[in-house]
Amino acid sequence: MRRTPLPSVARRTTPRADRRTLHTALAATAAGVILAMAGGAAEAQDLKFPVGEGDFNWDSFNEFADKHDLSGETLTVFGPWLGPDQTLAENMFAYFEEATGADVSYVGSDGFETQIRIDTEAGSAPNIAVFPQPGLASDLAQAGYLTPMPDGTAEWLQENYAAGQSWVDLGSFAGPDGEEALYGLFYKVDVKSLVWYIPENFEDFGYEVPETMEDLKALTEQIVEEGETPWCVGLGSGGATGWPATDWVEDMMLRLHSPEVYDQWVTNEIPFDDPQVIEAIEEFGYFVRNDEHVAGGAGAVATTDFRDSPKGLFASPPQCYMHHQASFIPSFFPEGTIVGEDADFFYFPSYDEKDLGTPVLGAGTMWGITEDSPASQVFMEWLQTPIAHEVWMAQSGFLTPLKSVNSELFGDPTLKPMNDILLEATTFRFDGSDLMPGGVGAGSFWTGMVDYAGGKSAEDVAGAIQDSWDNLK
Repeated sequence: MRRTPLPSVARRTTPRADRRTLHTALAATAAGVILAMAGGAAEAQDLKFPVGEGDFNWDSFNEFADKHDLSGETLTVFGPWLGPDQTLAENMFAYFEEATGADVSYVGSDGFETQIRIDTEAGSAPNIAVFPQPGLASDLAQAGYLTPMPDGTAEWLQENYAAGQSWVDLGSFAGPDGEEALYGLFYKVDVKSLVWYIPENFEDFGYEVPETMEDLKALTEQIVEEGETPWCVGLGSGGATGWPATDWVEDMMLRLHSPEVYDQWVTNEIPFDDPQVIEAIEEFGYFVRNDEHVAGGAGAVATTDFRDSPKGLFASPPQCYMHHQASFIPSFFPEGTIVGEDADFFYFPSYDEKDLGTPVLGAGTMWGITEDSPASQVFMEWLQTPIAHEVWMAQSGFLTPLKSVNSELFGDPTLKPMNDILLEATTFRFDGSDLMPGGVGAGSFWTGMVDYAGGKSAEDVAGAIQDSWDNLK
């Protein structure tokens, strides 16, 4: 595998980039620790796990290898990963090389969004681009810079991915002719619909993990009645202050309304001050605008840094018992905390009375063809094999909705129950703020949630956010 020098690109400095860079850095740090414990990263051309050994789906590897010969061909891939994450990706590419004889050349950049636009417009795009969010892929598809997936791919996703139609919807965009088509596959995803807690604290007080939103609210009230504080919440994040609240509201939108309403919201087909959106904001307010519900009182929510907010779980006596946050938050737990033992998580539940299934909020990377070639087509087929998922699963930092993988292979055992949440999802939706225009999703939505936590009405806040969206049109 060739290691191509990184391109010289301008670093984005928007709050949205700062937020994603933080999450990427946390994942890289965690991956680096695991790789170091394993004795250091292998050279990219080495196979991390010998073919034929272990409980991997080697049949899918052998069948793929028998079917394809790309000897002498090069596949170029451009993505957002650097450092340890790049090593993890290259370890997966090595199996594609072994199976086909192709040479994979990967370039990673923290300025991916800027550079991929430049490269596609200049006619120098890589064969495969790894998009951190589908909005950018949609822009390139509409401009004619993405190649649609082969016929039958959508049907394959519907059959083989949990919540399959959701993944078809997320990867489908209007092309240059205005016709919608599937332009990519989601591979390597993240889960946000999580609540973190300390099992020992639950056991001490006889609390049970709630299975519905009604149960979660009842537990919240029970904890208050017993003189304790149920939640720790912090919205502080420097220039990106407010973003944790957007995840709360997005989760609430998926639990109160159909996925179609969520989609209309993130595209502004329904206005931000629609009663359905206001309802979701006020449901977030149930948890954070009551002094008895949050550590430090409602007034501390906006000023508490999100990195400090889970610390109350570990205090003695506990300052709180639950914390809503995505899968990266253990990076800010006390040193030595073992997830699954000292701390654990459960699915942020849906309303039983709403009958909307088990929606999951998350993020992930969409892989698409930006320069078509025989190797490009074969690689997209590779991403549909169980082995392509399993060899990354068996390392770290990887979740997948592919139902045919062996879930016992996770190198990080804490990821298996998280992946189970993904596999049990009936609906998956991407982080809504990342799909909105930057001035809203990484601007007025953030600041509006800070204003709401500080006491402004949901109607006033939602109206101001809609005004900001109108000004961008």
